[in-house]
Amino acid sequence: MGVFRYWSARMAPGVDMDCITICATCAAPGQAPKGAGLAEAVRDGLREGCVVRLVDCLNVCHSPVALSIRGAGKTAYLFAGVDPAAQAAEIRVLADLYAAAPGGDITDARPLGGLRHRLLGRIPAG
Repeated sequence: MGVFRYWSARMAPGVDMDCITICATCAAPGQAPKGAGLAEAVRDGLREGCVVRLVDCLNVCHSPVALSIRGAGKTAYLFAGVDPAAQAAEIRVLADLYAAAPGGDITDARPLGGLRHRLLGRIPAG
């Protein structure tokens, strides 16, 4: 595993922010990884208080591209099979819904469009 690569100057040590983590190495067989491009597309227009970071692997290699969203004291979500060419805007909507949801519990995922069908798991806040 490599070093985390942060995509936002808004992140400061010790500040609790929501974080979208995108796999940098996810790729369909014979294709180049698309996580970095997705991270850049998501970052453009992303709300304040949320950062995007790339990691080398989220261990969902069978269904690229994978991403998660989590925040301090909030439910976390894991998505896979995300289409970098079509779903950056839906991921920004996810960030908005997540910020507005008490404890991160999104009760109506319909505004997420097709992204809601890419949800693999939900990890309750502990």
